[in-house]
Amino acid sequence: MTLPSNWQPAPPGYKHVVSVSLGSSKRNAREEIEVLGQPFILERLGTDGDSKKMIELFNTLDGKVDAFGLGGADLYVVSGGKRYTFGNVRKLVAGVKQTPLLDGSGLKNTLERDAVMQLDPVLNWKSQKVLMVSAVDRFGMAEALSEVQADVVYGDVIFGLGIDYPLRSIAALRRVAGLVLPIVTKLPQDWFYPTGEKQEVSVVSKGTRYYAWADVLAGDTHYVKRYAPQDLGGKTVLTQTITGPDRDWMISHGVKRLVTTTPRIGSRNFATNVMEAMFVALAGKKEALSEQEYLDLIRRVDFKPQVNDF
Repeated sequence: MTLPSNWQPAPPGYKHVVSVSLGSSKRNAREEIEVLGQPFILERLGTDGDSKKMIELFNTLDGKVDAFGLGGADLYVVSGGKRYTFGNVRKLVAGVKQTPLLDGSGLKNTLERDAVMQLDPVLNWKSQKVLMVSAVDRFGMAEALSEVQADVVYGDVIFGLGIDYPLRSIAALRRVAGLVLPIVTKLPQDWFYPTGEKQEVSVVSKGTRYYAWADVLAGDTHYVKRYAPQDLGGKTVLTQTITGPDRDWMISHGVKRLVTTTPRIGSRNFATNVMEAMFVALAGKKEALSEQEYLDLIRRVDFKPQVNDF
């Protein structure tokens, strides 16, 4: 496998985290950051939906970097205390034997849950109407929004299945997840999550009226953009992975406030898979950390949500 022509290993003393993503290569990035005295190179390599290229990149870099992120796909989703594995995604990473690989699911369940709680003084969740276009991939955020008593519509059935059936409680979301996830995780993930060029395509949806209803649009950036109407005037977007073009898109659609669950690093906010891989590399571990270990590191690093008013 030929690496990108500009690819370089990390300098001596640095830890190197590489996220290999099924998403667009237009979103590639490489940034330097120092965390608790440890210098890092954080890198994202998109494969434009090419699963064969993803496999080759993982296999080529295995053992040569400190931790992998898996981008543009979830290996696991967690619901009701159960962990469901996407069979086709597991095949994509089967060749990784030496470098720890993280898909962000562990950090979503801790960092994003914690971020919702931290944001209560700013957003006053009890006064907010929130649309989560997709919640099963961010169950920590979904549960936290319920705990802070926001008025939430979980849009998994509306946008994922094309059926106008809003889920208005975390109990309803858990019931649907328990029924659907055992089936969905046996299907190719790109059936319901955009990869490559599909990430740039908007979809006209029956759910437009829920965008109009909501004060806050929460969840994955691609999901929020994919089904959004042109007018998002006055809305707040709560998400995590944001690039410069994403910010421009938000401004052009009238978004009033962008809130990210992690701070900006260089030119962008990296995805949870990158952040989780960074924490695992920082801890010197070869596997995912426990929830408490993630929370302890989040506190030590002082990662906090970032509020951007446009």
